[in-house]
Formats: sequence, structure tokens, C-alpha cells
Amino acid sequence: MNLVRSELLKIRTTSTWWIFGLISLPLWALTLLINWLQTDALASGNFGDVPPEQAEQIQAVQAVDNLAANVYTNGQFFGLLIVMLLGIIVVTSEFFHQTVTTTFLTVPHRTAVMVAKLVAAAVLAMLFWLVTTVLNLVFGALILNSVDVGAQLGNDAVWRALGLNAVAYLLWSVLGVGIGVLIRSQIGATVTGILLYLGGSIGAVAVLSILASRYGEWINKLQVVVPSLASSLMVSGTEIPGNPPRWAGAAVLIGYAVVAGLIGALTMRRRDIS
Repeated sequence: MNLVRSELLKIRTTSTWWIFGLISLPLWALTLLINWLQTDALASGNFGDVPPEQAEQIQAVQAVDNLAANVYTNGQFFGLLIVMLLGIIVVTSEFFHQTVTTTFLTVPHRTAVMVAKLVAAAVLAMLFWLVTTVLNLVFGALILNSVDVGAQLGNDAVWRALGLNAVAYLLWSVLGVGIGVLIRSQIGATVTGILLYLGGSIGAVAVLSILASRYGEWINKLQVVVPSLASSLMVSGTEIPGNPPRWAGAAVLIGYAVVAGLIGALTMRRRDIS
């Protein structure tokens, strides 16, 4: 616990956490506006004639469970990016400020240091999840009432989505720590993390769409192997026809986090820090 407190103190005594907090707020507000417009359009159901192969998918997206889950997990896309970057900085700040040698001389058991950094990153992730969730519960209920579907706070699908969203935040903080260990340069790790996250999301969607048009719709199920897409799949309120099941998204993300954590711990134990 002392090591965890030490890691949290390092974060609290720098401007990093509140800078990321200030960045997160307008991004959350932007996604709330987008989700409000999207929810209003989906609830109205005025899509005209749609191809038969898409009708079932649209009906699933329009389901109340899915609308509510989407609104109450608002801001996940940018929120996960933020907690991943915080996980990176928890590690790379030691190398950036050249305090890593002192840390390992004080605590020679590097695995314990790694675990403390993972726990500290997880605590930060839970803090960001909690703040955004409270905001989502307030404004999400207003949005859902405005489109005449009710707040849905008694809906099991909503609380399941919120719980899985918390898991996603935790796992992305672990992934961030893993990236930070592998790439000690703070700038290099941050840029790599952003490129992997945004490029993985946008690039994967484009590539999979092209391949699906050529080889068949089954290709779209491969989106589950992309971490950022697996995260959004986890918090859908209903199973969407043509998409992989929600449990698959959770399993893939857990797998990435476990691998990142193990590689990070082994790398930190063996790497020369002089």
C-alpha cells in the first residue's frame, strides 16, 4: 500500500492529472451532443426504406436497451484514450524526470514497483470513470426523457453496460502502463499510444469495410480483435446482428491487458535503467 500511495502522490503533485481532466471535459461534452442527436434520430425511427439485410441490425440499434446503454456510457471513446495516456505517463514520467534509479534503489523489488504503478493507474482510471458516469446518469436521463423513452435507470442492461464500461477503463489503464514500460520515451510512448488507438479504430473500420465488400460480411466480425472496437462492443445494450457477441469484446480486451501487464513486468525486471 505504501508503494501505491507513493505512486499516487507522484501524480497528485504534478499538473498531469488535472490537465487531462480539463481535456476530458470538453471531449465528453462534444460526444454527449453527438449522442443526443443520434439518440433523437434513432428514437424517431424515420429511416425510410432500408435494405432487408440491414433492417434487423437497425431494429437492434433502435432498441431501448441499446439507446440507454449508449447514452449512459457516453464519452467512452475519448475516456479510454485519456486513461491509456495516464497509464503511459505513470511509467514514463520516471524516465523523463530521471527518478527511476532512485525508485529502484529505494525499492529493489521491481515487480512490486510495477504492481504499484498498475494499481495507481487503475485508481486514476476508476476516478475518470466515476466522474463521467455520474455526469452521464444526470444528463443521460434528461436525453432519454426528451425522446420519450424514459430514464431506464431500472433497466438491467444499463447497469451491465456501466459495469463493463468500468472494466474497459481498468483494462485500458493496464495497456497504457504496458506501453509505457516498452517505450521509455514519454513523447514516443504517448504518440505511439495515440496512433495505435485512433489509427486502430479508424483504420480498422475502413480496412474491414473494404474486405467485407469483397469477401463477405463475416469479415466484420474481425473488428473484435481491435482493442478500441472491442471496448465499444462491450457496452452495447443488446447483441447487434452481424457483430461479434459482447463477451468476445471483453475476452479480447482482457487478453490484451494480461499480455501487456506480463510483458511490462518482465521487461521492467530485466531492463537496465542506468
